[in-house]
Amino acid sequence: MPRARSFLRPAAYAALAVADSVAAGRPGTRARRLRWATKPALMPALAWASAEHADGSRLARSTTTAQVFSWGGDVALLGSGERAFLTGVGSFFGAQVAYVAGFLSVRDPDPRWSDLRLPLGLWLASAPVMAVAAGREDPTLRAPVAAYATVLSAMFATSRLVDRSLPRASRRAIQAGTALFVVSDTALATQAFLLARPRPAIDVFVMATYTAGQGLIAAGVAGVAASDLFPIARLAPTVNS
Repeated sequence: MPRARSFLRPAAYAALAVADSVAAGRPGTRARRLRWATKPALMPALAWASAEHADGSRLARSTTTAQVFSWGGDVALLGSGERAFLTGVGSFFGAQVAYVAGFLSVRDPDPRWSDLRLPLGLWLASAPVMAVAAGREDPTLRAPVAAYATVLSAMFATSRLVDRSLPRASRRAIQAGTALFVVSDTALATQAFLLARPRPAIDVFVMATYTAGQGLIAAGVAGVAASDLFPIARLAPTVNS
């Protein structure tokens, strides 16, 4: 029974994630109403799944803080218009700062600086492009988008510097999760600023990669406290070992 219960909470989050991702690509009022139920429930469900294994460490506390900020961003982006967008960007900026603080709390004492090449390259390739594209839509968006792209890259970078003495599966899960977070936000920005018209398939992709990324980060953080918990961590693909 305890093992069955350990799967129940992650399964509830996974079910919400699938439902919201599918609804994100559906037109019409019904799908939108469904998302007002599923999307605000995502981070509370993930926090509920994570609470069972929280160890009170700075990494765990920072992850919970990031989930709270992410909830604010999820709710804000259900709205439309510049105000909703900027509120969402600000909320997710806070989430990325929290993740950065958490990952730095378990940074490797002898980091491999070569691991920062990929995050730096992604930042150089994406931040200027997205900032310029956002500025063409509205000049007031240029600075917020540039700042968010920078902190997003920092989140990805610090996840690649976590202590190599931590459980390998947990590190893989965290790093896979941050990579998916970057992929999701890049797709979202591409949809918002570079495409002439919205594509429902991209909306599905954005939510699928976002929810998977958040779930893998939470799984990895749980695995730092107890490597035999949150079994999904063992299934994470290798991003950096």
